[in-house]
Amino acid sequence: MKYIYLGKIVNTHGIKGELRLLSNFKYKNRVFKKEFKIYIGKDKILEEINSYRQHKQFDMITLKGYNNINDVLKYKSLNVYINKDDLLLGNNEYLDEDLIGLSVIVNGKCVGKLKRIDKNKFQDILVATNEEKTYLIPYVDAFINKIDLANREIIINDIKGLIE
Repeated sequence: MKYIYLGKIVNTHGIKGELRLLSNFKYKNRVFKKEFKIYIGKDKILEEINSYRQHKQFDMITLKGYNNINDVLKYKSLNVYINKDDLLLGNNEYLDEDLIGLSVIVNGKCVGKLKRIDKNKFQDILVATNEEKTYLIPYVDAFINKIDLANREIIINDIKGLIE
């Protein structure tokens, strides 16, 4: 089983056992559903989502079988994970974790491997490195021509000044 980081429980909300999550997960609409299985903490305690709603920047959930704040306090400040196999993705859909290590190709030439994806509130940045240089590439359609998981490549549009 491969666990994927979903977010962090930052607090409780109200007295009926609702939990506040901070999450920037790409496919929230497929995960935050009734009866979807989540795993909480480093021990990966299996729980099921009972209800979901958004409140400000938080994802609010209740867990099946819990209806009191005292029952869920044990989960405060813990990370939440999902099983990758439970997430059904389409053909052109992928998780950020799947992109790490792919070759970054510009004009048919490999300029490095994708080391990480830096996230901020404006746009994500692909960080590609080789032995000599680090490249920062905006993770937007204007720069990304194709992501090919089968060949383990990310093909970048050649935009003047981006890769030099």
